[in-house]
Amino acid sequence: MKICFIGLGVMGFPMAGHLLNAGHDVTVYNRTASKAQLWVEQYGGNMALTPATAAEDCEIAFVCVGNDDDLRSVIYGDNGVLAGLAKGSLIVDHTTTSAEVAREVNAKANEHGIRFIDAPVSGGQAGAENGVLTVMIGGEQADYDFAAPVIDSFAKFSKRLGEVGAGQLTKMVNQICIAGVVQGLAEGLHFARSAGLDGVEVIEAISQGAAGSWQMDNRHKTMWQGEYEHGFAVDWMRKDLGFALSEARKNGSHLPLTALVDQFYSEVQAIGGERWDTSSLLAKLEKVASNNTINKTIVIN
Repeated sequence: MKICFIGLGVMGFPMAGHLLNAGHDVTVYNRTASKAQLWVEQYGGNMALTPATAAEDCEIAFVCVGNDDDLRSVIYGDNGVLAGLAKGSLIVDHTTTSAEVAREVNAKANEHGIRFIDAPVSGGQAGAENGVLTVMIGGEQADYDFAAPVIDSFAKFSKRLGEVGAGQLTKMVNQICIAGVVQGLAEGLHFARSAGLDGVEVIEAISQGAAGSWQMDNRHKTMWQGEYEHGFAVDWMRKDLGFALSEARKNGSHLPLTALVDQFYSEVQAIGGERWDTSSLLAKLEKVASNNTINKTIVIN
């Protein structure tokens, strides 16, 4: 199938590679052209200088960029995807956005006779590199059925959850659940260190029981060592939690833990952790503990 891939970040770069390795004719576009050139050198395929030229003659245009405005910038305008795609083709948007912008882009695409599904992913950079992402999809059943065999090139699981926007809403649920789990793990490790325990040995024991989680299995060692360069950045998590909290205000749901963890992440940003991975909630706890120790010493002296 002739397809294009717009956006070659830490997720899109390997995802596009899996598509080419699966036998598809892939043209890529990236705002920084040198990244697209690097992709061509590594995988083959073709690169384009605009989203519109990348999308010409394509049956599916995959998009994976940063946020709502980034999505609009590559979809709309004379150089956007909609200007290059033919009627009847499909846009598959893997960007994590608001549900509102997913519905907006769908409406604009439909005006051009182009189909659209929102398809945010979970699994992080490692999942993208290993081709084992989970994809949450909103859109028409026929459009999902058309895209699913191609998405399987980089996914271990995909599911249609409803009409356009349902994929983004499901991704919000995903981030809500992750936020609480990471905070719990951070507090557990912080408590273990304060109690004089070996955190790695503690996790080896408790991970075999009800406390076990993906975060525990994959992040506890780096957290214990104070290494936070291994996954999804705090800046991006705050963007995603912002979408969830905004949607909650609209639908009347109550998310006290999510709001609290979002505040904790803002404190991680304040100590320079904007690009640390989400497990850096432990760094904030240890920073607070260190400050408390210093303050007690000052009082005593």
